[in-house]
Amino acid sequence: MMLIDTKYRTEAPEIMDDFLLEGEELREALDKIAKINQLLGGNKLTIEGLKKILPKSDTNVEITIVDVGCGNGDMLRKIADFGIKNGYNFKLLGIDANQFTINHAISLSNEYTSISYLCEDIFKMNFATLNSDIIVCTLTLHHFKESDIINILTVFKKNAKRGLVINDLQRSAVAYRLFQLLCLLFQLNTMSRTDGLVSILRGFKKHELVVFSEKLNFKKYNIQWKWAFRYQWIIQNI
Repeated sequence: MMLIDTKYRTEAPEIMDDFLLEGEELREALDKIAKINQLLGGNKLTIEGLKKILPKSDTNVEITIVDVGCGNGDMLRKIADFGIKNGYNFKLLGIDANQFTINHAISLSNEYTSISYLCEDIFKMNFATLNSDIIVCTLTLHHFKESDIINILTVFKKNAKRGLVINDLQRSAVAYRLFQLLCLLFQLNTMSRTDGLVSILRGFKKHELVVFSEKLNFKKYNIQWKWAFRYQWIIQNI
């Protein structure tokens, strides 16, 4: 069996990085990714992070949460459910650069009046206009190169009043092999298999996230390893 080298992040592209991609294979991949993320506790990880920086429940205060790289909107729907259950007044916005993905997310979120979506390239956006309290980023940051990550997080930190909740992959040979097993169990299509494995090799080691935090002068942050091979990275601005 071939050894997996995880010392450095790969710069290999993912199929999904094509913003013009569309079709049934993409739809299936988006839904399978969301399902696996849910089963492995990924949604819970982001919700737990939100709890640490949310104010105490007050139905008179509107809290704007922006999900960057929202995919099919599964994370936003979970946040909306959490908000309803706990008495929060959430205004939720999902952003993705692929219009087909956004259309799919809209179709799955018809019952959620608190959620809206926007098809935008985050490198061209004026985040100040969003008036966001919290920015969440789930399984998205690994799609970018280091210089782009620095730029993105600089913008996020400046524009998220309360802070950021980042949930992303640990770069690990064990995670790589386990995902190969998941591919068989869930009968993932070619796009999901290929991109999933590349995603793990584009993931992070904890010390890399610490370096980002120091470079960006984050005053209050916490990085924790969580199952399944994830890092929960919380940056507080308050």
